[in-house]
Amino acid sequence: MELKDYWRIFRAHWITIVAITVAGGLIGVGWALMQPKVYAASASGLLTTGVNSDISTATIGENYAKSRVKSYIDIAKSTTVAQTAADELGLDIAPNQLLQQIEVTNPLDTATMKVTAEADSAANARDLAEAWIKAIGKQVSEIENADSSGSPQDAQSIVSFRSLDSALLPRSPIFPNNKLALAIGLLVGAVIAFGYALLRNIFDRRVHSVEEVERETGVSVIGTIPYHKGFTAEQRMLESTGGNDQSQKGREEYAIAEALRELRTNLQFMNIDNPPRKIVITSALPAEGKSTMIANLANTIAASGQNVVVIDGDLRRPMVAKTFGLLEGVGLTDVLIGRARLTDVLQPWGSSGKLFVLGAGKIPPNPSELLASKALHDIIDDLAEHAIVLIDAPPLLPVTDAAILTARTDGALVVTRANRTTYDELKAALENVTKVNGHVLGIIINGITGKGLGGDGYGYRYRSYYGRAQEPAPTTGAIQVDEFDGLLKKQDEGTDSKPENEPNFDAEYADIPQARRGRRVSE
Repeated sequence: MELKDYWRIFRAHWITIVAITVAGGLIGVGWALMQPKVYAASASGLLTTGVNSDISTATIGENYAKSRVKSYIDIAKSTTVAQTAADELGLDIAPNQLLQQIEVTNPLDTATMKVTAEADSAANARDLAEAWIKAIGKQVSEIENADSSGSPQDAQSIVSFRSLDSALLPRSPIFPNNKLALAIGLLVGAVIAFGYALLRNIFDRRVHSVEEVERETGVSVIGTIPYHKGFTAEQRMLESTGGNDQSQKGREEYAIAEALRELRTNLQFMNIDNPPRKIVITSALPAEGKSTMIANLANTIAASGQNVVVIDGDLRRPMVAKTFGLLEGVGLTDVLIGRARLTDVLQPWGSSGKLFVLGAGKIPPNPSELLASKALHDIIDDLAEHAIVLIDAPPLLPVTDAAILTARTDGALVVTRANRTTYDELKAALENVTKVNGHVLGIIINGITGKGLGGDGYGYRYRSYYGRAQEPAPTTGAIQVDEFDGLLKKQDEGTDSKPENEPNFDAEYADIPQARRGRRVSE
């Protein structure tokens, strides 16, 4: 995995990662708050050999004290000293238990003993450290003067232990360390969160990125369609045309409109010498948005001035006529069984005059046989001479209809739903096409979020940026509206004539009854 893969995983699961990390920090702080507080206070004492004005004697005495203090370290940790300190403080506690709260050290090359005492309160820790120093001094005095009877005539030992630094009242406990607990909790939470995200990425086989789709399938992704929450069961057509559409509705639909324009461009340049004209659009599973996508793609192609015919090849659950809001119940099956002519059931849609829709008609009992018939492919070939033919086919995995259609056309565009379709399902669908020697033109990822998938995030942001309403530009020095309309009119007058060899699609189907054009379901 590369660094960008880890970044993609973080973007995909950042909410979970942040939540687990914060939870780890809260658990760490909660654990710290539940622990009993421990305070520590330190006091020190010095082992001396008296005062001497002779330097040599003083040096010998200092060295003697340094060597002697090492012997008293063990004495300072004895139960005798512990019992003396307990009696001093009036504590009813066993000496061995009290020793667990004490640490005695001898700083390097000194005659000093440092006592660190721990207790459940700051005052108790300070008092225990002071009492321990006094107990050490008492024990040293008893050992050093053990042979003396205490009379003035008996010589007293020159070695003595006296307090050096009194213990201070600690301001904060040494345990628990709330900051350290928080840091450890956040660190452990982050490790667990990233581990979860990595495992989720490994075992989550749903479509997540363009790079993964191309790596898993070996097929190029030729389009990514953003998610649009404005589609309903009754309204699935975009009102925005992209470009400079600055209306409120246009701004909401701008990203998806521009994505369809980009897809249209990719189709045009897929094979410059022989661009595909008979295209099956299908998916691996139902509910991946292929019918909505094909309707809006057809409208986008028609907006560029090209003739387009949309055929509803889903003879099991037809959706094309309903998506366009046209008359249902008449269409392809009526032509195939000879009940109607093609010109009788081919319905125009939109104001461009370039888009025609051929609904599914009556649902037949044998859809696969009708889709494999020579009559259907003759109709497709005839239409393809005058227009780009887009065929809405059933999903590839449940039935074989789409594979049958693909084998007799220029190829198929396979629509897959982001964060829903798995790579295994997508690859199985593509294998169904290759088994019948069909050609997969490319994959379209539908329903991507605002962050986009890998490789498309920048394009989505740019499309959203250009979809924002702009302040009106100053009109000084610009072409006035009426002048601009006049220029367009002159340009149209100069381009009305068509080349002799260009097929006249409008004339081919000019005999379609005007009353039938654009008929709505409500009629």
